[in-house]
Amino acid sequence: MESGTDSGYDTQGAGITVQRALELPGLRSGLPEVLAGAERLGRTVRWVHAGEVPHIASLLKGGELLLTTGYGLGTRPAEQRAFVRTLAERGIAALVVELGPRFTRLPAALVDTARSAGLPLVQLHREVPFVTVTEEVHTEIVNGHYALLQRAEEVHRRCTQALLGGGGVPHVLGILADFAANPVFLETADGQLLYAAGSGPEGADPLQVWEGLRGQHKDEPPLAGSVLVDVPGGGPGSGGVRARLVLLPVRTPLAPVHRMAAERAAGILAVVLMQARQEEELAARGRGDFLTDLAEGRVAAEDAPAQARVLGFRPGSGPLLPVVMRLGDALSPDESGGGWAVLARAVSEELASVGVPVLLGVRPVEGRVLVLLGLRAEPERAAVADRVAAALRAGVGRAGLPRPGGQPPVMVVGTAGGWPSAASGLRHAAETATAAQGLPDRPWYDARRLDIDLLLWRLRDHEDLAAFVDRALGPLLEHDRRSRPPLLPTLTTYLAHAGRKAETARELHLNRQTLYNRLARIGELLGTDLDDPQTVLALSLALRARRHVS
Repeated sequence: MESGTDSGYDTQGAGITVQRALELPGLRSGLPEVLAGAERLGRTVRWVHAGEVPHIASLLKGGELLLTTGYGLGTRPAEQRAFVRTLAERGIAALVVELGPRFTRLPAALVDTARSAGLPLVQLHREVPFVTVTEEVHTEIVNGHYALLQRAEEVHRRCTQALLGGGGVPHVLGILADFAANPVFLETADGQLLYAAGSGPEGADPLQVWEGLRGQHKDEPPLAGSVLVDVPGGGPGSGGVRARLVLLPVRTPLAPVHRMAAERAAGILAVVLMQARQEEELAARGRGDFLTDLAEGRVAAEDAPAQARVLGFRPGSGPLLPVVMRLGDALSPDESGGGWAVLARAVSEELASVGVPVLLGVRPVEGRVLVLLGLRAEPERAAVADRVAAALRAGVGRAGLPRPGGQPPVMVVGTAGGWPSAASGLRHAAETATAAQGLPDRPWYDARRLDIDLLLWRLRDHEDLAAFVDRALGPLLEHDRRSRPPLLPTLTTYLAHAGRKAETARELHLNRQTLYNRLARIGELLGTDLDDPQTVLALSLALRARRHVS
């Protein structure tokens, strides 16, 4: 690092500059003369070392100010050049040679090599006590470390004051981003983005920076000089990590002081996230319980508006729109590792952009997210449903919850109406979301268009339904178990296109004669006429029922 300040302190790296060291009384009394590397006097001095041995470079780690009277430099030009080159390769801050018995002036080989290697070379015209120089420089370095601690503690103090004043995670990240002059991100332990603050180059959105850099490098720092700090406190299986702070040096370099500040901010965030997760999950579950009680008739429609106002939901006089998202049977509250709180927060933030009043609740026991929205008028139902579905999916993506069986979440939109309709609409949408598991993925389903699937799902345990499926499709299923090509996909596509053979052939990428042959074989196996409307209806019902029977 070759940065400094007018005062000579390297406030970024917790040291002092070579220039500042030369201005201290000890070295200044030696009448220092810079012979090489004058343009690099901003280098950071990490330590001072004095020595007179030829192999002294092997004793150094880099960043030292080396003091010598020259006895280890060698007597031949080749030795002197090699001595300087090894010091430069080691990365020392500067070489200071005191003139006296060994040299009355430094050899040209020494000076020329220092210039070509970019190593600051200083000669002292008067004798100085090296111990005095060492004490002075080390005192300055310690003061520099103290200055860094003060800067980091100032960030900690500001973050604490922000929290006491009612600020949350975004406020803390904003303070850290301002201090680092770079974007700051808070991610889950497995790399899912939770929050972003600050801006990228030329004011770019931090999410663009994330997607271009961090989003593709979750297992390692995406840029040299990045700062990654764990936020402690995760649950079992998390390695004790609740989240991770990521500072990316896309505008200015990051330095040790920024890591120190991030570590202090991480301690605050650990407390905030622990409290927020508990409070958010309890609140989200409470709202979910209210919506479930409303759906199941345990809350009367006339009492619901007052209870909803207590929960912060004030929809106005327009119709209410129920929406239910189902994540799957296999997702239990414990398996999510606290993810329901993360989900509730992420979805709530995404829904804020929908532009209508929202009451959001979760029911981990059923793997559901329940939403009640206040519309201005019935005609905006489809447009609002599109925005809500997109927000819910975005929230699920941010929360990083596991998907049982790899299935995407199912979104079902109920019928808009008043509070009595909201109760029945929530119940209908919740049941339909379960019945819709396994259907082709869509942004959202209209509950009114899945009534047949819901009816079949309700009959799923009835032996007559299984017998009906076996009678209607048994021979075809037996054929597909023994022979190729399977014929069930052909029948499914044919029925999905209402018997339109041209569209069926296009979707299956078959020529018409092949399709006709397959349809004839299906009719032969099932002993039915696929052009008969009653046969088509029965087969369509059997295919839909097959998802619900063992």
